Amino acid sequence: MSVCRSWRAAWRFSGGIFDIDGKRLRIAELDQQTGAADFWNVADKAQAVLREQARIKSAVETWESQGKTLEDAKVLIDLADEAKDEPTAAEAAATLAGIEGAVSKMEFSRMLSGPYDRNGALVSINAGAGGTESQDWAEMLLRMFSRWAERKGFKIEELDRQPGDEAGIKSATIGVEGEWAYGWLRAEAGVHRLVRISPYDSQARRHTSFASVFIYPDIDETIKVEIDDKDLRIDVMRSGGAGGQHVNKTESAVRVTHIPTGIAVHSDGERSQHKNKATAMRILRSKLFEVEQKKQEEKMGNIHAQKKAIEWGSQIRSYVLAPYRLVSDHRTGLKVSNVDAVLDGDLDQFMIAMLLELAGDPTAKPKPPQGQLDDDL
Repeated sequence: MSVCRSWRAAWRFSGGIFDIDGKRLRIAELDQQTGAADFWNVADKAQAVLREQARIKSAVETWESQGKTLEDAKVLIDLADEAKDEPTAAEAAATLAGIEGAVSKMEFSRMLSGPYDRNGALVSINAGAGGTESQDWAEMLLRMFSRWAERKGFKIEELDRQPGDEAGIKSATIGVEGEWAYGWLRAEAGVHRLVRISPYDSQARRHTSFASVFIYPDIDETIKVEIDDKDLRIDVMRSGGAGGQHVNKTESAVRVTHIPTGIAVHSDGERSQHKNKATAMRILRSKLFEVEQKKQEEKMGNIHAQKKAIEWGSQIRSYVLAPYRLVSDHRTGLKVSNVDAVLDGDLDQFMIAMLLELAGDPTAKPKPPQGQLDDDL
């Protein structure tokens, strides 16, 4: 019985986190909206309401279903206690394990509740000032995110790469295809800082390097992004870097500039100019979509949580390899000493901590006080 009571307490606490009562109230509000005579006057708005309604109803139904399962587990535990029946006790334990798994999935869904969190993602990495040092760091980040995606079983597609002058990359964009890829990766948007003894410094001095990471949802054709052809400037050029003699001798690389916003994208991963243009437009659509989303959020007073973090010099995380070894996330306060594992793609702990904070989890770690972030560096 003590096991069941502990589960009841955990269930009530989790219910507070999931705000089931608040969800029921919201369902009632949405039901009222969908029943209005003019509900379908604005189709896009109506569809958004229906999507929200379905998502919230699913969460409440899952919660209620697991509550009933918990009652069944209680009955099994009582029977096992009375009859000293080990098979029944084992069945009860299996039922509780199933509930635990369901609650974990609900927690995951709560963190990743954005409208495009299920989408794939485009990850764009840009080296900061500092020449070879920062370009090498940008390539290290590219490898880190690629390894993370591989661990998740996601498909990775290199869409663009601008090689560094001596080593590393100036910039790169990869597509990460898989369910929830954007939901996970959006926690990584911002400036990443590396502190290490430079392998490119003959005097073995300590260097600090920066690289920015931008995350965009990989949107499909069902999401409308208006792009007027007269707003585009399209330049073709010879592909740079490795890729074979054919690539380097033909003007297959494409740069597309959206004149009103100044957003420019580049693609040279294919031998076909047509394919590179299609890839560049894919990246451009995602970037323009993200810009429009931020504008709407600002109008609603809900400024994107990462807007400030991606400004240069406002790093979200530091990876220190010297004089000590530590990875510190400056938003959540999470610190990890196994730097090698992190650089090899072990990022879930950082992502989860940030997503929990964005979701408003009261158990999430608080942010460290300003001015106390690696002051000795």
